Order: sequence, then structure tokens, then C-alpha cells
Amino acid sequence: MAERKKLEHPSAPQQLRLAAMGMEAECSLMLDDQPVRPESLFGSPRDFIRGELMHRQGTSYHLPTGGAVYFDTGVIEVATPVVEIERGCAARSGRSLWEALQFIRGELDAWDARQGKRTRLVGFSAHYNVSFELPPGEPANGRSIEKLAHLLTFILPAPVMLLATNRRSTGVGVRPRTDRIEITSDFTPSPSLMIATATLIAGVVREVMKWPTYELDELARHDIAVIRGFHPVPHTSRKGWLARFSCYPQNPFTCDIDKDLWRTEGHGELSLREIAGRTVRQFWRPIRRLSDPFTFRLIGSVLRGHTPSFLELDDRPPEYEDVGTLCAWDAVSPPAQLGRSRYERVVIRAISGSSCA
Repeated sequence: MAERKKLEHPSAPQQLRLAAMGMEAECSLMLDDQPVRPESLFGSPRDFIRGELMHRQGTSYHLPTGGAVYFDTGVIEVATPVVEIERGCAARSGRSLWEALQFIRGELDAWDARQGKRTRLVGFSAHYNVSFELPPGEPANGRSIEKLAHLLTFILPAPVMLLATNRRSTGVGVRPRTDRIEITSDFTPSPSLMIATATLIAGVVREVMKWPTYELDELARHDIAVIRGFHPVPHTSRKGWLARFSCYPQNPFTCDIDKDLWRTEGHGELSLREIAGRTVRQFWRPIRRLSDPFTFRLIGSVLRGHTPSFLELDDRPPEYEDVGTLCAWDAVSPPAQLGRSRYERVVIRAISGSSCA
């Protein structure tokens, strides 16, 4: 029997009035253990997702969870709706992302059953977006989003490495995107660690945004430990900067994170864990203001070595190879109990056809 025709509903563009954040994840697609481009296999997400879909823009579609899905140069990309910056915002955004990933996995499972095939989603990358604006009433004084992105490339990589990367990772990037800062890193096959990464990034970015200048001299004024000899390179995609493994005297992704291997500017020789810990301690209060209690404890636990970092494992764990199955959203975890953000509620009501009033 032919499938019911899927309906497309255009979504209205949003005008943001509040500072917000959002997350994106990219996954490669495997078909019977062979890599395949999703646009070659499906053409459109509508070819494997059942039921009605609200058209978002271009070739992307809203999901019933509130997120969106589209194909982007050989990967399946999932994006969250924007979530206003407030306590628990990263947990809400992370929940939305993983609910969308779980929904996509369920639709692929149904397609597999119909076609007698086996698909897998392989974690590729994650993007963390934080809106940008200067403090109200303050002159720019040369502060631009491009300078902020460059400055953050000297601050964020070490803690992001501990929370979000693995021994096969190659870099952490920072890209200016008109009205938002985008941090790029590897996909992390743990919802709790991805939320921890997003929380740390949101807290640091929103705090550094308030600094009086975005010149590199501010690093010493704020006692940020910078690895001597580190020189970021232009990002491989779009404008921005990349803290690539080759930008360091040795590869930080394969080193012992607890050995004092790194000569720093003004702080002597430190381990990667100590550099990350010193950075986070400088931003402890803004991170705490945005964090839910569970995530705040997790960040501290990883930095103190009580919860393992993926960098401590011998290799990238197998959970990367089957997103939605080997790594999945836990609906009973503490972040799952947080209420929906205002922006989320508006989007979900629009998708469901309910009144947004």
C-alpha cells in the first residue's frame, strides 16, 4: 500500500528578542556497514521520516520534537531550536538534540525493517552556538565578533578537549557567524558530557563577551594559562579559527593529560588537565549561573579526574559508531526533568498546529 503523502508546512522565521543558544550534530550514515551519502540514498529526509513534516527552509524540516533535520554535504545534520540563555539552557538544548537524534534513529529503524537493510549513524561533529551582543549601553571600542572568536580560540580548547573529544580528534574551532559564536568539535557520544560541554561554552562565551577589549593582552589580565608556541590556524570551513593538533608543540589529543608536558606563558609547566581546570576556575561563577546542578557537578568531576575523559581511553570508544543505539538519550536523567524553554514551546506548538497564544 502506498504511503500517505507527507504534508509540508512552511515555518515562519523567528525574530529573537532574548539572548539564546543552540546545538547541532552531524552524523555520517552507514548502510549495511558501508558508508553512503544520505542525499544519494534518500534524496530528502521526507523519504524515510513517516508522517507530516513542517518545512523549515531550503531542504530542512522541523521534527515533532522541535528540532530540525537536513542533509549537509554527506552527513545527516540535526539542529535544536534556539533556547534562551538562563539556568539550565544547555541541558534543555542538549535534551532537544538527543530527542531529535533518537527520533531519527527510530525512523531509520522503521525504514530498515521495510527495506530489509541495516543503517547506522556514526557521530561526526557537534556545533555549539551562542548569540553575540555587546553589553547594553557600552561602546564597541574595537570589539567585534571576529576578534572575540580569535580570543576564544586561546581560552576554550583545553576544557573542551577534556569534556568532548577523543584520541582521534584533530581540533576545536571557533567561528564568528554574524550574530553568534559557533564552537566546533567532535560529536560526543554521551548526552551528559555534550550538555556539560555546552554549559561550559555558554558560560565562558557570555562572560568573555563582557570584557572591555578582545585583544590577546586580556588573557594575562584574567590569568588564563596559554600554551607557549600555540598558534591557531584559519578554520577549514567558513571564517574562523581552529586549534588544530598541529598548532601545538605536540598533539594534545594523544598525550597523557595528567603529565606536565606543556610550557605555558607565565604559569610554568602544566598538564592539559591543569590548564583546563585553571581556565574553568576563572569562569566558575558564570558557568554555575547557567548550569543545572547535575551538569555543574559533572564538569568538576571530569576536571578533577573522578569521571573519565574520553582522552583517557586507549582509543575512540565504540559508542561513536551507532548513535541512538549504543549511545542514547536517557529520559530519566536529571536534565530530562527540566521544563521546556519559551522558544522551545513556541516551536513545538507551531509544529503540532496548536495555538501559540
